[in-house]
Amino acid sequence: MPFCRTKCSFCNFASGVFSRALFDRYVGQVCAEIEAANNLARELGGQLDRRVDSIYLGGGTPSVLAPDQLRRLFQAVRENFEVEGAAEITVECAPGTISGEVTDVLLACGVNRVSLGVQSFVDKESSSVGRLHTRAITLDDIARLRSSGIGNISVDLIAGLPHQTEQSWQLSLDETLASGVPHVSVYMLEVDEDSRLGTELLAGGSRYHAHFVPDDDRTADLYLAACERLEQGGVQQYEISNFARPVTHGIGLRDSKHNLKYWTRQPYLGFGVDAHSMLLAGDDLHAMAVEAVRFATPDSLEGYSAATNAANPVAARAEQLLASRTVVNAQAALEESFFLGLRLNRGMSLSELRKRFGDDAIADDAPVIAELVDAALLEGEGDRLRLTARGRLLSNEVFARFLREPCAAPEGAQ
Repeated sequence: MPFCRTKCSFCNFASGVFSRALFDRYVGQVCAEIEAANNLARELGGQLDRRVDSIYLGGGTPSVLAPDQLRRLFQAVRENFEVEGAAEITVECAPGTISGEVTDVLLACGVNRVSLGVQSFVDKESSSVGRLHTRAITLDDIARLRSSGIGNISVDLIAGLPHQTEQSWQLSLDETLASGVPHVSVYMLEVDEDSRLGTELLAGGSRYHAHFVPDDDRTADLYLAACERLEQGGVQQYEISNFARPVTHGIGLRDSKHNLKYWTRQPYLGFGVDAHSMLLAGDDLHAMAVEAVRFATPDSLEGYSAATNAANPVAARAEQLLASRTVVNAQAALEESFFLGLRLNRGMSLSELRKRFGDDAIADDAPVIAELVDAALLEGEGDRLRLTARGRLLSNEVFARFLREPCAAPEGAQ
């Protein structure tokens, strides 16, 4: 969902502030895309499983939509897919946008999990990057969600915001733990030219409070402090950026079932602006040694809407998706298994990889694994391979070591 109340200075997502007049038209476009899912999957050469065990409505800020618009989106999903009764259904919300009316419609739509984009419990830090909420508003929203029956709440925090210190960061971590939310995501501030704050930092400027942003080493220290503090508070890290409390009655953590699909390479289907998908390959592509197909919609509202305005909207959308499609062969699947599976604290099973891809495929990576273990970036425990604490800080460098030259697509595939 590309709509927000305000564009945060650190944000590099495909979102922004738009006229509410566009909201209803966009919701209609997404619903039409959902209705065309079967045809689109067939055009892209993917298998479409209509059974759904997780739904994630992300942003932007979906909670700025009107209640009837939220209902239309969930109705479209339920009319075109078989949503399991125990499905995890998550909506991203910005603190301060969760009115009683919004809460009521979330419940009516079957939403049972909310991800709150808090980023910081320190008001000075929040306001410096354009956030409109305060600590008090956030705590009120958590209480309102709980009282409505939605207790599965995730809080997002960012290490490295302007004005952030070790002391203020500890305050945010302490407030998070005190709130009792079962899930926490901790991200390190991204510095790139796709956000206003990142551009200013790269230019050495001072707009957007850039001169108050901690340096990379300090930000890394803040991330490590979060890992330690959350663990002490009973919130266990299970992925580079994600932490969860143990299930109250049973075994396991209150992790994000939906995000686990990405890291374990399960199929998923996205709709809307800048939505990414991965489907298992259909019979025709599978016969050409293709395991899966990945594709994405345009990353701008203008580009996304262009297909809807065409004479044949479904054909135009399929053409957009085909232009972005990449096929995943066995080599690419192995590489993905490494750089996605290693994100998880439990790591990955080498015997499972050997069983799936063959001993020779894994043997080719043995020198890289040995080198990364010697560098204390990876560690082995029995059959499993996982990142060390230092490896999590340098994960992109680790993942890059498992990437080889891209293979040409099979003849007849794109």
